Amino acid sequence: MKKTDLEKNKGLKLMGQLKNAGTPQRFGAAATQTQDRRDRRRQDQAQGLASFPVKLPQSLVEQVRALAVARGTGLNEVTAELLEAALAALPRDEAK
Repeated sequence: MKKTDLEKNKGLKLMGQLKNAGTPQRFGAAATQTQDRRDRRRQDQAQGLASFPVKLPQSLVEQVRALAVARGTGLNEVTAELLEAALAALPRDEAK
C-alpha cells in the first residue's frame, strides 16, 4: 500500500469517528441547564435577591454551615439573618 493510501485511510477513519461521536455537552442535554440558570436568576430578581459573592475564612464558613444545618434552613437564609443582625447592632453612623 502506498503512503498516500495509508493517509487517505487514516482520514476516512477519523471522519467516521467524528460522525459517530455524540453531541458535545454544550449543545446536548447540558444546554438546558443554561435555561434553568436563567429561570432561577429571574426568580431571584423577582424576589429582590442579588448575587453577593464573598471570600471568607474557612472556619467562619464552617460555623455558618453548621448553624444552617442545626436550624434546618439554607445557607443563604442564615447568612442574610446574620448580616441583618450585625448591621442592626452597628451605630447609625457606621451603617450608612
